[in-house]
Amino acid sequence: MGMQPILQVNDVRKSFGRVEALKGVSFDVFPGEVVGLLGDNGAGKSTLIKLIMGIYRPDSGKIIFKGKEVRFLSPSETRALGIEAVPQGGAVVQFMDITRNFFLGRERQRRLLGFFKVLDLRRMEEDAAKLVREVGVGVRSPRERVSVLSGGERQAVSIGRVLYFQSSLVLLDEPTLNLSVKETDKLLKSIVEMKKRGVGVIFVTHNVYHVYPIGDKFVILNRGEMLGVYKKEEVTAEEIIEMIRTGKSKDELRARNKSSS
Repeated sequence: MGMQPILQVNDVRKSFGRVEALKGVSFDVFPGEVVGLLGDNGAGKSTLIKLIMGIYRPDSGKIIFKGKEVRFLSPSETRALGIEAVPQGGAVVQFMDITRNFFLGRERQRRLLGFFKVLDLRRMEEDAAKLVREVGVGVRSPRERVSVLSGGERQAVSIGRVLYFQSSLVLLDEPTLNLSVKETDKLLKSIVEMKKRGVGVIFVTHNVYHVYPIGDKFVILNRGEMLGVYKKEEVTAEEIIEMIRTGKSKDELRARNKSSS
């Protein structure tokens, strides 16, 4: 790609007691690239996301972001670097309104009488309403509580925040779970918009058919082991599904198919 990867995961390993959750995972993410992280339950996908976010520490291996090793950061420090995670259901606080959710931890302030600082609520509300509309949510008011929003609208609040704060890397954990067909379509269009803006995206999902159309590369895990990293032109959606189902790499599947034919 002629550019430097935004994220490099180099031979990362993680165990919990005797359980090896990750057994040497390596892949890169480039600016404007959507990487599908795929695998069955217990494959190690969530553990890997938590390592990148600084929630867990790797036992060995390196995670390098923008050329610097990420060492034991907290999620807030990771976010300040430009890495944003959107967990299942969106990164929202139910009892807060849309605006407060949008600026959570990064509230805008204005000076009062030259030296007092107060929240600039009007500007925050205007910006939140504009960005959420851009990602396809027709909210009545930015003062609405997030608890009244649908799953897709909550995701849109999270994605709007990513675009507003110009994150460099976004980790989406099962973003289409419990979304309607229409909401899923809007979400995928938002991811394409992030891609156009040069944001690197890691899209964790069980649903190969959701990530395949917009994905550039696919990392496939099975019980903590890598089955491979494949560019889109190297693998079909059906081959990915078969790899997840059988726990075998593409080469192993093709060899098996040859011998049985």
